[in-house]
Amino acid sequence: MNDTTRLVSKVLLLERDQDCLRQLRSFCGENDLVGLKVRPDNVMSVLKSNVDLGGIFLAEDFGDTKATGRALAHAIHAVRPELPIFLRCETPGELSDADLRVARAVYSTTDIATLVPVIAASIFCLVYPNALVRGISELTLTALRSQLKHVTVEGETPYIVRDRIIYGEIFTLIPLESTWCRGYMMLQAKEDAVRHLLGLSDATYTTRPGLDFRDLNSFLGEVTNLIWGAFKNRYISYSDTNGRHLSQVPLVINHLQKYVSFGSEDPQLCFCYTLTDPERPDLPPMLIYQRFVFNLSWSPDEIKDNQSSVEDLFKSGELEMF
Repeated sequence: MNDTTRLVSKVLLLERDQDCLRQLRSFCGENDLVGLKVRPDNVMSVLKSNVDLGGIFLAEDFGDTKATGRALAHAIHAVRPELPIFLRCETPGELSDADLRVARAVYSTTDIATLVPVIAASIFCLVYPNALVRGISELTLTALRSQLKHVTVEGETPYIVRDRIIYGEIFTLIPLESTWCRGYMMLQAKEDAVRHLLGLSDATYTTRPGLDFRDLNSFLGEVTNLIWGAFKNRYISYSDTNGRHLSQVPLVINHLQKYVSFGSEDPQLCFCYTLTDPERPDLPPMLIYQRFVFNLSWSPDEIKDNQSSVEDLFKSGELEMF
């Protein structure tokens, strides 16, 4: 098996031509992209929502005229400058310098293959080892389930995002630091969803009547701390810290803003977990988004998994057959 997992990334397809859409659908399938369509009059509202994206495929004639499509490229770049725009233009010589500045790449129906290295460089530019991605999902599911009594927790396929959108109002942030990485882990959730699950569903072992926002913050903060501790135990050895004390207290932010920046253009590794209560099917599911941004240092070749396998223990003589 390849040592890198085949992560996906969601991209917006702003294209009306049906032949081009079929071509894009095939291109996306071959390059680990998940295409999302939107109507022209809904583009800006979608971009201002909580939809996390890796990039945008925009046809210059997506609007009524070529000028409309190009103007849309400038409008998109103004509200979401972190998202690469791949502009389809059959006559690239007509593009102005300003048009070229907002487009990450320009392509036509005959040379869409030229986008393959651009996609790799702009969306999938960081390598995430398969064992790390799988391990993060496992330890996060364990941490969530340990805090909930009868709630079903499921994880979706991990994916890569380029945007800086914050999902919901409760946001936790904790640093990660070792010889092979320096960055942050985040958990994000909607306050009302957390309140309904914890307050109405009697989902946790510490649930009490009259939950306020401090209790909701504490729940997500505790889960963050558990995941951080498990991550540190599994992937960061004491020698990695050079003798320094790496204990951290989660930073919890509860706000209505939807943007966060870490001063880096690198994409983020994202996980989504869905929590449902089988005993309360009337309650909407609660979503928790988990993001990793390694904005300060990233050396995946140096990752060491501290979790010993049974085979390793047999080889070292620590375990014997009885």
